[in-house]
Amino acid sequence: MNKTEQAVAMLQGMIERGELAPGAMVSERTIVELIGLGRTPIREAIQRLAPSYMIRVHASRGIEIPAITVEDQLSRLEVRRAVEVLAVDLASKRASKTQREAMQSLASRLEGQFTLQEYTDTIRETHALILDAAGNRYLGSLMLPLQGLSRRFWIVHAREENNDILRGRDLHRAILTAISERDAEAATAASRALNDYLVEFALAVVARQAAR
Repeated sequence: MNKTEQAVAMLQGMIERGELAPGAMVSERTIVELIGLGRTPIREAIQRLAPSYMIRVHASRGIEIPAITVEDQLSRLEVRRAVEVLAVDLASKRASKTQREAMQSLASRLEGQFTLQEYTDTIRETHALILDAAGNRYLGSLMLPLQGLSRRFWIVHAREENNDILRGRDLHRAILTAISERDAEAATAASRALNDYLVEFALAVVARQAAR
């Protein structure tokens, strides 16, 4: 991983975890100081993340960390559902023996207990495995931004953290297991079930906000 890739991963992680607050305006210098890498990789990371809606760059005001809304999340999930169903279907049909073994290993790991950070790291690995097995280089440009923004919403709004980790863990494990068994029908059903949970989660956020 080169310095630009490190900067992308670190900046995205800070945004997802809420360390850079939704709605905040920050400068490039502030990001350099927080991450501790040089100005060039930080600038390149900002350029990479801007098209994915993770940040917004304003020429005269700085860098905006976009607010998180339920409406945006639900719109993202409409697209994510279709894209991920395609990805897991392709992965089920195209995964190599080595890739299927890696998925089986990761599915076994997902039987364990996780901190929030460990869980999100493992889910990133899950998504990367599926994307690699799908064997279509165009899917990544669609899937990864949607997954990153959806994950950000989930992290910020998780209230029953342990229960939500367990639910997400089991849903991702079902997807990996089905792909590793070349069961495209089960894999796509498990992918839809994950999306249903994320929609349910978003609607629960609406209900909590309305009750305030």
